Amino acid sequence: MIGQIVSKKRVADHGEVFTSQREVNAMLDMVKHETERIDSRFLEPACGTGNFLAEILTRKLGVVESRYRQSPIELERYTLLAVTSIYGIDLLLDNVTECRRRLLEIVKTKFPGQFSEALAASIQFVLQRNIVHGDALSLKTVGDQPHPIVFSEWSLVNGSMVKRRDFEFHELLSFAGIKGKPLFSDLGEEAYFPEPIRDYPLTHYLRLADGQE
Repeated sequence: MIGQIVSKKRVADHGEVFTSQREVNAMLDMVKHETERIDSRFLEPACGTGNFLAEILTRKLGVVESRYRQSPIELERYTLLAVTSIYGIDLLLDNVTECRRRLLEIVKTKFPGQFSEALAASIQFVLQRNIVHGDALSLKTVGDQPHPIVFSEWSLVNGSMVKRRDFEFHELLSFAGIKGKPLFSDLGEEAYFPEPIRDYPLTHYLRLADGQE
């Protein structure tokens, strides 16, 4: 198991602990239906090296494989969609780097040799956006010039196109559940939609990394 041993200094300085695979599975089984919905979004505000996110992505990719293994194009699209639904924040840059690497490796291991360099680049770009070096308490990035954490919402449109909209995390939290409405409901309820800080044009799913920040 990755990261079961943590230095005493990291525990003391950052409260860093790791959750065993058995505990991860037990907790995720409490929301098993959501972990098996390809587009159901998950955010881990102290993601570490990604123990929870890795298991969620593994479960989602199992569903993708069972549904779309006969169609290479759909396998690509829905694999990307599964990755876009995974979000994480961590204080430590080495954890962020390892979490991104680990999630990408899960995709490569699940579907060895099946995906193009273009798809791998799109997945890497999404992970750079979705797994953030930041502080979930201050809601800002970590570094010399902290700024508000920004997350991208990704949506598949017309099969091959992706719509990206950026939102400041503090705005999402401030308005989550406003007037009893859920935020970004996937289940058909009336939902609250905050205003994005940036709205991007539709982009082919294999070209997400081209010309975007």
